[in-house]
Amino acid sequence: MTAFEKKIKYTFKNKALLNEALTHSSHASNKKRVSNERLEFLGDSVLSLITSKYLFEQLRGIPEGQLTKLRAGIVCESSLFNFAQKIDLGAELFLGKGEENTGGRERKSILADAFEALIAAIYLDGGLEKAMKFVLDFLPEKEKLTSGKPLLSDYKTALQEIIQQNPEEKISYNLENETGEAHNKIFTSSVLLNNQQIGTGTGKSKKEAEQNAAREAIRLMGYDEE
Repeated sequence: MTAFEKKIKYTFKNKALLNEALTHSSHASNKKRVSNERLEFLGDSVLSLITSKYLFEQLRGIPEGQLTKLRAGIVCESSLFNFAQKIDLGAELFLGKGEENTGGRERKSILADAFEALIAAIYLDGGLEKAMKFVLDFLPEKEKLTSGKPLLSDYKTALQEIIQQNPEEKISYNLENETGEAHNKIFTSSVLLNNQQIGTGTGKSKKEAEQNAAREAIRLMGYDEE
């Protein structure tokens, strides 16, 4: 068992599946290896099934629409990025030189995709039960799901749901600033309610900056995220 397998609490019978899950397309093109893109496709569906089953069993009596919103918050890119960080997935990836030199190991989209690929690899190697055991370690507990507070880091969705209580209100986002070298940019975004700024945030991508702006707005509006 490798150190990474100990971290994810699963030992692969077929190590090639693990290597494929960890191989980004930028590396595959250079080394003639199979990238994790096909596994990512499968992992997306496996994750959706496991999450749906978990929510269905844990939240009896909750209507379909609310279950759908909860699932969306759990499987969004920001959440998968957080899951990947918990197991230091970026350190294990096989990247091409270009991605390596431009911060690919910390790029949200790459880590989120690799996490889905890892789920698929576990599913193919050990079956649905093993994949479910792996995924369940990352899912919010029932108390968090029913608290009405933002799940994980999907603050934009949470803010939108708060604002939708007043149909005439409108949320929008503006990119305020962009600094740094091409491979290490920092973005600053603001969130506006009816064209009035209610929060700002920074991040390594526009999406991350918007999430942080929404997070600040939620905090300033008196909604405790913890």
